Amino acid sequence: MAESPIAVLDIDGTLIDSNYHHALAWYRALRRLGEIYPVWRLHRLIGMGGDQLLTALGGEDLERRVGDRARELQGEETDSMLDEMATLPGARDLLLAIKERGHRLVLASSGQQRHVEVFLDKLDARDIADAWTTSADVEASKPAPDLLQVALKKAGVSSGTPAVMVGDSVWDVEAARAAGMPAMVVRSGGFGDDELLEAGALALYDTPGDLAKALDRTPLA
Repeated sequence: MAESPIAVLDIDGTLIDSNYHHALAWYRALRRLGEIYPVWRLHRLIGMGGDQLLTALGGEDLERRVGDRARELQGEETDSMLDEMATLPGARDLLLAIKERGHRLVLASSGQQRHVEVFLDKLDARDIADAWTTSADVEASKPAPDLLQVALKKAGVSSGTPAVMVGDSVWDVEAARAAGMPAMVVRSGGFGDDELLEAGALALYDTPGDLAKALDRTPLA
């Protein structure tokens, strides 16, 4: 009998409606440091880890000049918006549906630990998930595959164990591909269908709830 795949789910933007808040938080943090970038450019990078976002945005010079301080301020700006972030439709239903089918479930976030703790409470997921990650668990975040590999390790399995990723951005899909995982995507990341499919997404859904209803037609059946 084939081994049941591990379900590895992103939290920010996939289960929690937070992408646009994070884009604004980066904008405000950088502006406090005298760096002005259009919010749409920041939004295009949400889902990429904070350790890589600034280099992607403004090159190594921007990272060198403001990197650590910008990440600190971005965290503070995010703190101020946590109450505004809500679960996406059907997010908890998806977690329950995955567990009901006998899969181990890992929530793979590259967010700061205090933010992940808040999101776990919003999802009421502590008794559902087998494990979860934060930015403190890896040196290189998405689109590098490290976070997904750590997620499998936290689930108590090897990196070669069958697993399926659920995310919301091209960065999730690229990380999954690098880790050897198929990826399903919800559209809440704001990326075009063509971009997500070109990156390698197996299937697209409007909400986590839509994926939960279609779960029997996916690798997580």
